[in-house]
Amino acid sequence: MSCSERTRNLLGRAAGIAVLLAGFFLAAGLCAGASPNPAQIPNIFKPESTPADSIFRLSLLVLTVTGSIFAVVFSLLLYSIAKFRRRTGDDGREPPQVYGSNQVELAWTVIPVLIVLVLFLATARVIHSIQDAPKPPDAIEVVAIGHQFWWEYRYPAQGIVTANELHVPVSDPAHPSPTFLTLLSADTDHSFWVPRLAGKTDLIPNRVNHMWIDPHNAGLYVGQCAQFCGVQHAKMLLRVYVDSKEQFDAWVQAEKKPAASDAAVAEGRHIFETTACVACHAVAGTVADGRFGPDLTHMMSRDTIASGAAPNTPEQLKIWIQNPDAIKPGSLMPAMKLNEHDLNALTAYLETLR
Repeated sequence: MSCSERTRNLLGRAAGIAVLLAGFFLAAGLCAGASPNPAQIPNIFKPESTPADSIFRLSLLVLTVTGSIFAVVFSLLLYSIAKFRRRTGDDGREPPQVYGSNQVELAWTVIPVLIVLVLFLATARVIHSIQDAPKPPDAIEVVAIGHQFWWEYRYPAQGIVTANELHVPVSDPAHPSPTFLTLLSADTDHSFWVPRLAGKTDLIPNRVNHMWIDPHNAGLYVGQCAQFCGVQHAKMLLRVYVDSKEQFDAWVQAEKKPAASDAAVAEGRHIFETTACVACHAVAGTVADGRFGPDLTHMMSRDTIASGAAPNTPEQLKIWIQNPDAIKPGSLMPAMKLNEHDLNALTAYLETLR
């Protein structure tokens, strides 16, 4: 291969790396500038809670430091490629080698040590501020339990049990009311991750982990189980509804009420109570007291079913009852295979659970 071909190959590779970096920064810029949308992909570039903001700022510091190192090394590489390329008439001899430069050896030892020390101290500071944050008197406590493949939420102080859609109040900086979560697992490893509210925290069997969030603005924040937990890991979605104080109090009062009772759907209730539904699900005020599946007392107040995999509509509910694999292949809910009459009656009953 000639000298010019080698030079072109090296420059081509350098250009490829530059294009990849440009693409990364463009994608980051687009995410950062995206308009708020409840259906958007979880966005790490728009923190809305103190833990997420601390992690975001630390990430910017690390990116700045490592990006600067890359820019210096990459620039020196390009300079060396251009400056010391093989030229016409070069006799091919190895250039003079320089050894034993105390100044150079000291520089490439001390500078990296200082960089690592700075990053270590910055990271330790963020970890301490998040993990050892004091719990104020107005804090909301929630026990989050990861199941294959859905989320259970228990509010001990309020006496509420719900599933898949976590409701928390906005935390006013003047009067903070953060939400402290106790994370448990009912089966295998899971990971609670809502990028705009906090970093990832694992849920591990036989171990209790903790995290907290203090959302600054009301709205819907989406997340994901970030630990592979089985065939439906990808559809174990997270939805956090941040409500105003008044909205949260109203939601709590609604959730405390027993299940609605409507004589018009008595047949559907009878089907629910005499089939395998009661073995897994609970409905307050009925004989259903299962704990293996989500609590259905107020299921129609939720926007989604199957842990966010489908909208909560009568049509999707029928599909979910008859053949869960059509929505969530590999889910642990059995297919009920009811006849059309019983399916319609059971769906009509479930629609009253608000």
